[in-house]
Amino acid sequence: MDLVTTKYGNRKQIIKFTDHYVNLAITVDDTGVVANAEGKKIVPAGTIMGGGVLASETVKATAVNGAGSEGVLFNDVDVTRGPAPGALLIHGFVALDKIPAAPVAAAVTALKQITFLK
Repeated sequence: MDLVTTKYGNRKQIIKFTDHYVNLAITVDDTGVVANAEGKKIVPAGTIMGGGVLASETVKATAVNGAGSEGVLFNDVDVTRGPAPGALLIHGFVALDKIPAAPVAAAVTALKQITFLK
């Protein structure tokens, strides 16, 4: 039997201004995600994503920090049991100190409606 643990608490907030952002519903791909010490595959909030999700609802988002970037993952997504639903920030202001990796120059250029702030 597989036990599920529910944790209640505050979500990690990656945005700088909570009243000005736009998210898009996506499916996060589990390919290449490495399990942590607890055996969970978690794609962290703030991961820069892409893969063609803006052009097609059937495409699964993958981690992309470069020219193919399309948005920033809004919340942590557990993909332990396979692809899972998530939210992709496509417009807003992101706090650089809250994301797992700084965007490369090509990602900043590709993410025209996202501003990264210190």
